[in-house]
Amino acid sequence: MNSDRRIPVALLLLRLSVFLVMLMWTLDKFVNPDHAAAIFQNFYLIGGLSNMPIYLIGGIQLIIILGFVTGFQKRWTYLLVLFFHSVSTFSSFRQYFAPFENLLFFAAWPMLAACFALYYLRDLDIIWTVDKN
Repeated sequence: MNSDRRIPVALLLLRLSVFLVMLMWTLDKFVNPDHAAAIFQNFYLIGGLSNMPIYLIGGIQLIIILGFVTGFQKRWTYLLVLFFHSVSTFSSFRQYFAPFENLLFFAAWPMLAACFALYYLRDLDIIWTVDKN
């Protein structure tokens, strides 16, 4: 396979896999808003959220990740996904102090690197994208 073709294929796979994780986090806000509210309370120190704000956050997030997965307005949607995941990763800092009780939290770091790579190389991410540059 041509080396020029390998990078867009790798970026497509990164984009689809990051989207899958973000989609599940977004759907959780609709399927189990109490769980999402508990996450906002425990990790972001935002308490007392009822279902309506959770649904609103989920709706906005869904629009952004659909733009992300389709490569629409890559500068902004890729940046927002990187920002969301950065906040999520860094807000979990307490979990990293007990690594063997919270091993799954460490999966956030390679995903954060994938989000950064997608943003940084967004002009090369051209397969199945609305915006080709």
